[in-house]
Amino acid sequence: MNFVVAADHPCLPGHFPDRPLVPGVVVLERVLDALQAQHGVLPALRLPQVKFLQPLLPGQTARVELERIEPAPAAASKADQAKAEPPRAEPPPAPPLRWRFRVRRGEELLASGEIVAASAPPADARA
Repeated sequence: MNFVVAADHPCLPGHFPDRPLVPGVVVLERVLDALQAQHGVLPALRLPQVKFLQPLLPGQTARVELERIEPAPAAASKADQAKAEPPRAEPPPAPPLRWRFRVRRGEELLASGEIVAASAPPADARA
C-alpha cells in the first residue's frame, strides 16, 4: 500500500519547525491501516519491535509491505505431549497472528518491525 503524508498534515508544524519530518507514529498508523485493509479489524495489536532507519519527508511516497509470519511447528510430537500433559477438554489456544512490516521509499528502507495480534478470548469468556 502506497501513501503520502501531505505537507499540510496537522502533525508537521511542530515536528520540526523549518525542517518538517513525518513522525514515526504517523508512519505506524499507515502500517496499521495497510494491515487492516488486508485483514479487516483485528483484536488488540502489539508492536514488539520497530526500527526507524531513515526519515520520511512530507509529500514523499512511501510503500508498506506486509509479510505474515507463520507459527513455528510444535517441537514435541503428539505422543510426547500426551505423556507430559493430561488431556484437555478444549484445544489449546491458537498462536497469535504475526506480521513483519517494512516501509520503503523506492527501494530505500525507512522502517521495519513486527506486529502481533492478541489472541481472541475463548467464546465463553466473551459473554
